[in-house]
Amino acid sequence: MNPEVTDFIEALKEPWQREMSVKLRQIVQEVIPDVHERMQYKKPHFLKNGKYAAVISSSKDTVSFTIFNASELTFPNGLFEGPPERKTLKLKQGQSFDPELLSSLVSQAVAGL
Repeated sequence: MNPEVTDFIEALKEPWQREMSVKLRQIVQEVIPDVHERMQYKKPHFLKNGKYAAVISSSKDTVSFTIFNASELTFPNGLFEGPPERKTLKLKQGQSFDPELLSSLVSQAVAGL
């Protein structure tokens, strides 16, 4: 794990954002065992074989998780937004996500990388 990514997560102001980001990172680590983490554009990016797989970003009141290579995937209605090639899940304080669903979507998205 990249210490810069760890530092980014630990520096998030809101405890719920830190907790959510740690959970999202764990999913990526479990689904993509050989994942390469790097900070780019001030956000943690996760790559497989040099290609983008996912990114975590935060704003004042959300934590966003973007899945790349998503064109061939089927996403639940209303949960994700964005163009076909990348879909973003935006989470606010008090919201949760289905870790099995997210793991499955990330796994499918990186299968061809």
